[in-house]
Amino acid sequence: MNEELKENIMGALELVIDPELGIDIVNLGLVYNLEMDDEERLTVNMTLTAMGCPLAGTIVDQVKRSLADIPEIKDVDVNIVWNPPWNKDMMSRYAKIALGIR
Repeated sequence: MNEELKENIMGALELVIDPELGIDIVNLGLVYNLEMDDEERLTVNMTLTAMGCPLAGTIVDQVKRSLADIPEIKDVDVNIVWNPPWNKDMMSRYAKIALGIR
């Protein structure tokens, strides 16, 4: 996957807002890894801020919808992973300022 495609994907994922925190999943540091196979299937490895998040299905659907308009991607798999565990240090400076975290 080239850098331009990766930037397009991350830009699209910035449109996916965590409903509890009101910040996008990229700035929250929830997107861990992107992998594209030879059949143009994208696998998004990501986590959630809390295990057992009742909105996990909604967030997965929003991830898939946000990537639907990128022509290089034929299909999307979203893997919710818990390792490494998410913590506030993974958030961007923007997210920390928006949430008042130092």
